[in-house]
Amino acid sequence: MMTSFQILGHEDTRSGFGDGLLEVGKQNPEVVALCADLTGSLKMTAFQKAFPDRFFEVGIAEANMMGIAAGLSIVGKIPYTGTFANFSTGRVYDQIRQSIAYSHKNVKICASHAGITLGEDGATHQILEDIGMMKMLPGMVVINPCDYNQTKAATIAIAEHYGPVYLRFGRPKVPVFIPPNTPFVIGKALHLLPGKDVTIFATGHMVWKSIEAAEQLAKEGISAEVINIHTIKPLDEEAVLDAVSTTRAVVTAEEHQRNGGLGDSIAQLLARKLPTPMEMVAVNDSFGESGKPEELMEKYGLSTRHVVEAVKQVLERKK
Repeated sequence: MMTSFQILGHEDTRSGFGDGLLEVGKQNPEVVALCADLTGSLKMTAFQKAFPDRFFEVGIAEANMMGIAAGLSIVGKIPYTGTFANFSTGRVYDQIRQSIAYSHKNVKICASHAGITLGEDGATHQILEDIGMMKMLPGMVVINPCDYNQTKAATIAIAEHYGPVYLRFGRPKVPVFIPPNTPFVIGKALHLLPGKDVTIFATGHMVWKSIEAAEQLAKEGISAEVINIHTIKPLDEEAVLDAVSTTRAVVTAEEHQRNGGLGDSIAQLLARKLPTPMEMVAVNDSFGESGKPEELMEKYGLSTRHVVEAVKQVLERKK
């Protein structure tokens, strides 16, 4: 593996959320948490035990949870809601739009089990549209961290941001490679690897796969820059334009539909300010299915191999 990054272990990003929630609960007495009958799955048990008077189990009533969170924010609390990404967005979009986003409530919508890496639960739970749904809401911040450490840091950081936030994370254990004390700044991209031939903008679970792809490409004499876009909205436009002005070739990588995701946001920016050859590694207008996470990532075009292929395709167009 690349010497630039040491794998510090393997952990699920939802555990980063759970540990971050406990930490921010200790730091800020105004933080409260709500869960829709998935306390264990969301790793919220530690917060529940530490602060029983600040934890609200609402049952399988996600729409009600969003309404309660909006109400708590009115009296100065900082509510963190927790359930699966599908139920955090698709099931409650009306409540988020009307009760939280429209009035710019200070609610943190925390969504686990996102994407096809949810695995065996199948297409009904593997939401791949959520980033697009949430980023279209005016004033909504959208964050998709890449590993345990970054998810923990993001969970803590969003308490300091006033306004609605969508925080997306996942179920499987993945490499931990971001150093634990790395600052998390909302809206600021994290440069991971330098490169002069192509820029790979990656988010979530696809960040590590993009690092692996860059290693393989280096063996073939291709210099690939890797930038971690953990905040999809607001997008770090300056970082994107600075990188692309040098490499003049772009690949985006995300565990989401091609429509409406990170690639969509970067394509809009480049179309307006710096037209550039671009390829997108994402799910192409398809629902998922039941299966093992890595097998699904391969089938739906989200493996390291697919990032490598996308880089070679865009470099052909760059010539």
